[in-house]
Amino acid sequence: MIKKNDNHGNANHRLDFDGSVVLITGGGKGVGLGISLRFLESGATVYICGRSAPASLPCATVEGLINTARFIAADVRDIAQSQAMFDQIMEHSGRLDVLVNNAGGAPHSDAASASPRFSSSIVGLNLLAPINLAQMANTVMQPQDNGGTIINIASVSVLRPSPGTAVYGAAKSGLVSFSGSVAVEWAPKVRVNTIIAGLVRTEQSELHYGDEAGIEAVSQTIPLSRMAQPQDIGDACLFLASSLASYVTGSTLTVHGGGEKPAFLSASNANNE
Repeated sequence: MIKKNDNHGNANHRLDFDGSVVLITGGGKGVGLGISLRFLESGATVYICGRSAPASLPCATVEGLINTARFIAADVRDIAQSQAMFDQIMEHSGRLDVLVNNAGGAPHSDAASASPRFSSSIVGLNLLAPINLAQMANTVMQPQDNGGTIINIASVSVLRPSPGTAVYGAAKSGLVSFSGSVAVEWAPKVRVNTIIAGLVRTEQSELHYGDEAGIEAVSQTIPLSRMAQPQDIGDACLFLASSLASYVTGSTLTVHGGGEKPAFLSASNANNE
């Protein structure tokens, strides 16, 4: 079902997830917050997790009522904490329809000097944790009449070199491979897809791109002339979790505004007069 919802002052059509239960890892900030808001706007019961609670829980107004996310403290790298989180969701809601493996990231690090411990921690957060959570979600979803869907958030680092975050790019590449394999293993009850997210403007953009001038300059390297907003990734998640994508599994949806223009285009003088 598609319902009309007013977002950012404009009338838009949103998919109806009333009655659905959704878990979004890292759903209290950045890209995860945008994903949480989209599912909340669409009526879902939304659980978010993190090592610490956000300053305020994501919420949205749906048909005059406030729909607020539910927070569970959990480090997704810890198996026991992750399993306890799933147990709590099942105790409170009795089902899980959607898992969005969003939690991840990596600080800048030179691959030549990165310690084995550092590399292991990056792989643990960006590859092993999503694998473990997907397995737990599959266990819950397989017996459900309508199964469920798992969405793994990857990065454009899997499509191009990722200097400074080489291990992160490798981990996200592994996540894409894992998604395609388990989509076959867990069909037909559970659909598994990956979103390759491009550059997204979040509250931490200045750390990566500099001040407003830097952010604007980077935005102009993207064909759509802007970075994604977190809700843009949320919209892609809504589609993949909905019945509109009922025949979509084992796929990778690239959401990057057209990508980054090849460097040779600005360096070449072949067409200069």
